[in-house]
Amino acid sequence: MAFHLFHIITFLMLVVVGTNGAILPPQLYWKSVVLPNTPMPKAITNLLHPVGYWSEGKATATWVDASKYGINVHAVPEDSPFSYKYAATDTQLHYNSNVALFFLEKDLYYGKKFNMKFTKTNNNGAKFLPKEVADSIPFSSNKMENILHKFSIKKGSKESEIVKNTINECEEKGIKGEEKLCVTSLESMVDFATSKLGSNNVEAISTEVEKESNELQEYVIAKGVKKLGDNNKNKQPVVCHIENYPYAVFYCHKTDTTKVYYVPLEGVVDGNRVKAIVVCHTDTSEWNPKHLAFQVLKVEPGTVPICHFLPQDHVVWFSK
Repeated sequence: MAFHLFHIITFLMLVVVGTNGAILPPQLYWKSVVLPNTPMPKAITNLLHPVGYWSEGKATATWVDASKYGINVHAVPEDSPFSYKYAATDTQLHYNSNVALFFLEKDLYYGKKFNMKFTKTNNNGAKFLPKEVADSIPFSSNKMENILHKFSIKKGSKESEIVKNTINECEEKGIKGEEKLCVTSLESMVDFATSKLGSNNVEAISTEVEKESNELQEYVIAKGVKKLGDNNKNKQPVVCHIENYPYAVFYCHKTDTTKVYYVPLEGVVDGNRVKAIVVCHTDTSEWNPKHLAFQVLKVEPGTVPICHFLPQDHVVWFSK
């Protein structure tokens, strides 16, 4: 879906940092503290500032200028098609009528063709904030007025609806068997994923595209499809979907009925190569009966395993 961009007015916020005034960059937490042997996927590196960006502070308190974050939001409030509880909107049904976002697991085989397009989906400029900064910003429906004020968003505007929609989705109780958390920093994502997988011996991956394009074309599954992760029920993958928000926020969740596949694709027209990640759900009985997947595939909840391609700016975590 094509989103319009809205540039939020800069705000200044007082952030109390460590005694030496330094803020630990998110990538250093990943590489030095928790996951030294785990490469970062593009979905993560694309949302990071350079390491030195956060290491200039010298005082015990410093002003952090939000304009540095590249804060923008999409101007179309929509429920995520990757949330199990929501019914499809007319916009989603129209957009997905010719695009194979969802498909059946039985169609995951060499030579199968899909109509797809792989565009750069994170076009709002949002970046990860260090945990110290993110934790100092309210993220609650009870603090909505405060949040809108901090980002200079007018109450009742499309942008305010986007912020409200994201926070409500994050606060909504998960379906039966789903463990979920909206993470407001990379450090929180790492902590959630490793805690649910039971160790730091994990891998994080995302879909990678050779050439991004707005053109819809036919893609064929090439040789090399493989299942990823551990078959242990307690080590099912953690999937993190990026949300519409002024800075990087991800909806991360884990269920016992999720499988993840690496699926190589090739464009029939231009030969574009895609290292696609596919997530399959073997039990959809708790999903909204009007979910986009059921309406597009013409199936009933809980009857067949349903899969979807993961957009480039979403992340899957699994045990090595």
